[in-house]
Amino acid sequence: MAVTMADISHLRKMSGAGMMDCKKALEEANGDFDKAMEIIRKKGQAVAAKRSDREASEGCVLATEKNGFAAVVALKCETDFVAKNADFVALTQEILDIAMAQKPASKEDLLATAMADGRSIQEHITDRSGITGEKMELGAYEFVNGELTVSYIHPGNKLATVVAFNQADVEHQMARDIAMQVAAMNPVSVRPEEVPQNIIDQELEIAKDKARQAGKPENLLDRIAQGALQKYYKENTLLQQEFVKDAKLTIEQYLHSANKELTVVAFKRVTLNVD
Repeated sequence: MAVTMADISHLRKMSGAGMMDCKKALEEANGDFDKAMEIIRKKGQAVAAKRSDREASEGCVLATEKNGFAAVVALKCETDFVAKNADFVALTQEILDIAMAQKPASKEDLLATAMADGRSIQEHITDRSGITGEKMELGAYEFVNGELTVSYIHPGNKLATVVAFNQADVEHQMARDIAMQVAAMNPVSVRPEEVPQNIIDQELEIAKDKARQAGKPENLLDRIAQGALQKYYKENTLLQQEFVKDAKLTIEQYLHSANKELTVVAFKRVTLNVD
């Protein structure tokens, strides 16, 4: 049967696929929209399988917060051209909206969550892969909970952060400052006692090796290494970092300038850039 422009436009609206892909699918399906949708979806599965070993290093990172919960998602693709496409950004936003509504416990749970049409987020990502011809994947899903949460998206949608506080009455600019601090300075943890042990061991060993190479006595290496570790904490744990807007203050001091009990309970940082 002949395929009309109205049919093609209708399928394009349903699927998000290109005009020529919709035309070919409708012709193959003899005008049956359900069969045409299945053809488009199978194409997405084929593209996803074919490009599974490709690197998806571009994409879109979005974040938001509501009622003490904040989430950040990263939908990845192969090229910046696709990453900036309005439909790709819209799909990322849809995934974030679902994460905010459902609050899944993991990335795997989020991927299995149904979208408006009853099909999973993973299926929709696969569909989009077929439409663009690029590998696509959900690169990250992170979240925090607290009395108050804040999110920050760096211009360009390649980097976003979410931060949770122990009190609800944090001034908006202060909360945003902390989210931007996390974006700019990439701390490894909120406080020193939360730094993973493997990182501590690594930093101590690096410091000892440097001291040995500098000819320091063996009996002083542990003391030197501990001093280097304290320096590492100041540079890499959020509360001890210098505030980027005022180097005279640590982040903890900045928070305490508003309330002595105010602190950060958690943060997450997701980026597609190489730090």
